[in-house]
Amino acid sequence: MAHKAQDGAADTSGPSWHPVTKKKAYEQVIAQVEEQIVARRLRVGDRLPAERELATMLGVSRAGVREAMRTLEAQGVVSADVGTDGGTFVTTMSSEAITRILRLHVHLSHFSVPEVLEARIPLERRSARLAASQASEEDLAKMREVLDEMADPATPRDRFNELDTQFHVLVAAAGHNRLVTELTTAIRETMTGPIMHSFDDEEDWHARSASLCAGHEAIFAAIEKGDALQAAEAVESHIRLAYEQLHYHSN
Repeated sequence: MAHKAQDGAADTSGPSWHPVTKKKAYEQVIAQVEEQIVARRLRVGDRLPAERELATMLGVSRAGVREAMRTLEAQGVVSADVGTDGGTFVTTMSSEAITRILRLHVHLSHFSVPEVLEARIPLERRSARLAASQASEEDLAKMREVLDEMADPATPRDRFNELDTQFHVLVAAAGHNRLVTELTTAIRETMTGPIMHSFDDEEDWHARSASLCAGHEAIFAAIEKGDALQAAEAVESHIRLAYEQLHYHSN
């Protein structure tokens, strides 16, 4: 499988490897690979040195290099190909890999609900503004489909929550900014547990779901007519109300 490096600014001196002296060997191997990528000495499509060669350059065992490569491959940073032209190559991380890492980081960092709220509002205001100016007919059709299913009284609460996440991700995706989309997905999914606890405890589910649907409809209407400011205001109002309801049910 042929790999070609992407065009772009880069340090033409090539990767600069130095012996590992601290921490666990595999962690230092990972750190050095990351360092080469950040410094643009390694780019997407570049082949890493062979296992034996890299182990010699870094002064570590081949097992340490092997463990580092397995970790980097699991993270989506490199891919291993077999065959005559095989080897380990720097690869473009998939959106799923980025979202998974972000989601785990946010979960493990135990950010408070107010911290998540403060992060979501400016992020989703921006994505709503972008969606209002860039959403395609296909983007709008996908949002409409999600909203229609959410409005169905027969939709179970767990499915409603999934659709809620889908709608916000679709808004972000309609702005055609991949990073905003990945961040929106990761941050929204970290709230799945608290939101579902709140949903399950809700005695007047009809009123709660209707309130959330109304917020989504206001966001959609603004995006559909291309009103960026109104879309941003609508998404902030919706998020603040949703978190007020969440806070009420958590106390």
